Amino acid sequence: MAKVELKQPVVQEIAESIKDAQTAVLVDYRGLTVAEDTQLRKQLREAGVSYKVYKNTMMNFAFKGTEFESLSEILEGPSALAVSATDATAPARILAKFAKTAPALEIKGGVVEGTFYDAEGMKAIAAVPSREELLSKFLGSIQSPITNFARVLKQIAEKDGSGEAAESAAE
Repeated sequence: MAKVELKQPVVQEIAESIKDAQTAVLVDYRGLTVAEDTQLRKQLREAGVSYKVYKNTMMNFAFKGTEFESLSEILEGPSALAVSATDATAPARILAKFAKTAPALEIKGGVVEGTFYDAEGMKAIAAVPSREELLSKFLGSIQSPITNFARVLKQIAEKDGSGEAAESAAE
C-alpha cells in the first residue's frame, strides 16, 4: 500500500472533524506529564471538545481550502488540535485554565467562527464566559427589576394594611 493511501484516512478524519466546527485551537503539548495530559483530555471530553495529536503535514492538507487554513502558519513543532462544534469558547477557556496549572501547555493560536487569533487573542477568547453563563446573567438582569417592583408593591400593601388596622383599633 502506498504512503498516500495510508495518510488519506487521517487527512479525511481531520477534515471531517473541522467541517462543522465553530472553533479549532492548536496547542504545543511538549512537557506535559501523562497524568496532566489525561486530566486535560478528560476536561475537554466532558465539555464536548475533541482533542487529538496529528502530524503537522496531515493537518496542513486538511486545512487547505477551509476557514481553518490560517492555522497552517503556526504548525511548527508538536501540535495537538482541540475542536468544538457547539461552544465557540470552550476549547480556549479549558486550555487556558489548564495552562495555569500546567505551564508546559502552550496555546499556539486558533480559529473561532472563521477568524484567526494568535496566542494572545486566544487568551482573550478564553476570558469570554460560556453561552450558558451569559444567558443566566442576561435572565438575571431582566428578572431583577421585576423582583424589585414586586417587593415595593408588597411593602406598600403591608404599609396600607397596617395603617387601616391601626385606624380601626383607634375608633
